[in-house]
Formats: sequence, C-alpha cells, structure tokens
Amino acid sequence: MIPSKMFFTKGVGVHKDKLASFEAALRMAGIEKCNLVYVSSIFPPNCKKLSAEKGKKMLSPGQVTFCVMARTETSEPNRLVSAAIGLALPKDTGGHGYLSEHHSYGETAKVCGEYAEDLAATMLATTLGIKFDAEIAWNKREDAYKASGKILTTSHFVKSAEGNKDGLWTTVISAAVFIP
Repeated sequence: MIPSKMFFTKGVGVHKDKLASFEAALRMAGIEKCNLVYVSSIFPPNCKKLSAEKGKKMLSPGQVTFCVMARTETSEPNRLVSAAIGLALPKDTGGHGYLSEHHSYGETAKVCGEYAEDLAATMLATTLGIKFDAEIAWNKREDAYKASGKILTTSHFVKSAEGNKDGLWTTVISAAVFIP
C-alpha cells in the first residue's frame, strides 16, 4: 500500500494527566478518532499534499492511519516545547522525498522547524548524490541543495507552546498524515 495523499496537522493539549494531554493535542489536530501507526520518513512518489481541512474529511473513526509524528511534552511551568515535521521533495515527482521529525525543549518554533527542514533536506540530498559540506549553516546548504537542480522544495510544519503555568501536562504535536 502506497499512500496517494498526505496532509499536515498540529495541536497542543493541556491536562493534569500526560495521556489526556496527548489526546487533547490529537483532538486539536483533528486526528483523535484514528488508530495512528507511526512510520518512518519517506514521502511517496506522486503523493499529493492536501489541506488539513480536506484531508481530515477523508478520515473515518477507527481507521488505521499512517503518519510521521513529532511529539513533545512537559509538566514544567513555562518550559518551551516544540515539535516539527520537515519536508524535502525532489524535482522529479516520480522520485520519493523525505519527511523528518524533530522534538525539542527550549527551541523556538522557528529554530525547531528549520532543524526539521534541514534534516529532511539532508536525507534527500544524500540520496540524490548532491555534494555538500555538513559543517556549514543550514541556509548555505539549502542554497546548495536547490542550486543542484535536483531538489524542488523544502519546508517545515511546527507547533510550539510553553508549559502550563500550574504544572499541568502540555503536549505539542505536528504530524504528516497519509491517506491511502
């Protein structure tokens, strides 16, 4: 089974119980009714990206649903948590792309998202044989990747939040959800 469609979604949940906090984040993301199966990070060839609104309408309660998910939680008041999905797509839509997940504490949404994007782009670049210096900054590698003519686009999708001031569990999730 190769998914033909995918959408991004994200959520945050707060509750006294860790699991209920996760459930609240899933509910905000609109995927709480699915039986989620985490998969690794391949974006299938010819897979179409949908809006979250359109993709969620294609889900049914109890459906086994494959996703790449980033999840971070804390019960520390005011602690910054972030969860991001990175995406890198080849210029050749018949080839596969990469999704990456990054979970962090203390990183802003921008930093977390760019890190996830960098991970996905680097995985794709190595697959495509693009030469690069792993020690240089992401924005310089991004330019090299795109200049190669082999990578069409990179992006990221991130959710961050500060831990509840009263010490309740705070969970953030970002997910790439596949539709068969």
